[in-house]
Amino acid sequence: MTLPITSARRIAILPDAVADQIAAGEVVERPASVVKELVENSIDAGARHVRVEIETGGKTLVRVSDDGTGMGRDDAVLALDRHATSKITSAAELVGIATFGFRGEALPAIASVSRFSLSTADQDGAGVEVTVNGGRMERVEPISRQRGTTVTVRTLFFNTPARRKFLRSTASETRACHEAVLTLALAHPDVGFEFHADQVYRFHAPAAQSLAERLRATWGRELSDTLVPVTFAAGGFRVQGFAQRPADARPTGRRTQLFVNGRPFRDNFLVRAAEAGYRSAIHPGDRPSLYLDVLVQPGDVDVNVHPAKLEVRFRDRIGIERVVEDAVRHALGALSAAAGSGESSVGSRQSAESWQSAPGIAQAGLWGTGSGSNDSRLTDDSRLTTDDARDAGLATATKPVLQMFDTYLVYESESGIVIVDQHSAHERVLYEEVMKELTGGRATAQHLLVPVAVELTDEELDAVESYRDVLDRIGFEAAPFGGRTVALNAVPNPHPRFDAARCFREMVADLARGRFGGWANRMERFAATYACRAAVMAGDRLSEREIRELLLRLFATTLPPHDVHGRSTIVQLPIEEIERRFGRRG
Repeated sequence: MTLPITSARRIAILPDAVADQIAAGEVVERPASVVKELVENSIDAGARHVRVEIETGGKTLVRVSDDGTGMGRDDAVLALDRHATSKITSAAELVGIATFGFRGEALPAIASVSRFSLSTADQDGAGVEVTVNGGRMERVEPISRQRGTTVTVRTLFFNTPARRKFLRSTASETRACHEAVLTLALAHPDVGFEFHADQVYRFHAPAAQSLAERLRATWGRELSDTLVPVTFAAGGFRVQGFAQRPADARPTGRRTQLFVNGRPFRDNFLVRAAEAGYRSAIHPGDRPSLYLDVLVQPGDVDVNVHPAKLEVRFRDRIGIERVVEDAVRHALGALSAAAGSGESSVGSRQSAESWQSAPGIAQAGLWGTGSGSNDSRLTDDSRLTTDDARDAGLATATKPVLQMFDTYLVYESESGIVIVDQHSAHERVLYEEVMKELTGGRATAQHLLVPVAVELTDEELDAVESYRDVLDRIGFEAAPFGGRTVALNAVPNPHPRFDAARCFREMVADLARGRFGGWANRMERFAATYACRAAVMAGDRLSEREIRELLLRLFATTLPPHDVHGRSTIVQLPIEEIERRFGRRG
């Protein structure tokens, strides 16, 4: 729809006051925007402590005080001119900018839509206060104060009532201001923060905290105790931070925070890349909490693409998404699923190699050469000989391993007792093997002397024909046998108790109902479903050799601590907890 032109107008330069209010519309969306811009200026000024006060959600008052370097009289006055900044001097410096308030728009934009005062001193005793009313400078006078800066913003948008009308409730604006402070506190654990809302003390974090301590202070202990560290580097990128344990991910209530070189930003595609690192480890629909700081060369990221600096542009978008996904997957692979330790996971570290070496596990024997190998049938031998172990390239078993309740595998490690759920463990093993088969490999099927006949519905027969290659890749060779019956000439062989006909029937029924959705995730869902149905079950009695071989294969996977549903496969009971229970430790 085109609006009619009521009268011809000549092009004219906008008055400074109007231009400032337009700039304010880009930079200052709500009181939380004021808080963000002012706190970032404090951090750029080298502040070690920042105090934020608001009233009625910041609509009547926002005050930010710091102990940074402060300014002299001339700089304080000049800082209120548009595009006045100490952060850059040329356009070339916009590439690789490392400071926050580099545009020089925030202070004049805020001052143009509020009753504004700036009190500052670059040395104790000699200071200046500048007062601005709706963009018009009213007063500049000397004051006595300590080094640092205090910016007071009153009656935001008082002279733009249309903008003020769109502000939300006091409670909503207060939450947004609080969240802005928490985000910046997370980005700068070396800086102390305090936040007051309507003269109520809401948040305090001392300076020089570790990142783990700052996370507890901002996100709370309950959430932070579900996080594991992320540290990963590849291709010129480095990702560090924390990711939530898969078992603790939920459909709602998650928190996500992204930083690039310590600068908070938003990027849904990077969040999705991080979630892809959880693939096959969480339930569909679960959303894990994430704190990730992406470290790149300053010249490889453009932070000047959004008026409020909330978005960035990476030179190598595909590369950074791949590294973020790999970083999360690597962190989950190194995860130690501790239980009952009473200690936080935040800040704990355990390398993937420590899982793969599986300390304390009797590393002897191989449970077949793949999910469909003819050699994968297990014997009831209680032990392997030293020569057998040497042939497998593994150490001889030294630790006893027990099966309890025909469900859990228990053994001693250097740090305590390890308990493994046999069904979940075998699920993880089979899932990763099947994914390799579906994406390029092929299972070695066990050919049957007597084919097994399976009767299907018309829809299921169509599914067999449509997905014949997928079924064949995991070891099911099905041929028409007349009518609605197919003959299974070969089947996978994941373990001796495997009911091939039942598994085939259930998989084909799921395919016929379209259970696996779009092709993007179909193979993963197919593999997860197969793994769940083909794995040994709770209640299956395993021989000692089966137990040892299952543990060995589990710790060779990329994500041993979790099955395909996000549940834990491994629980550790630390020796410290055992000693506490028996009164041997305080």
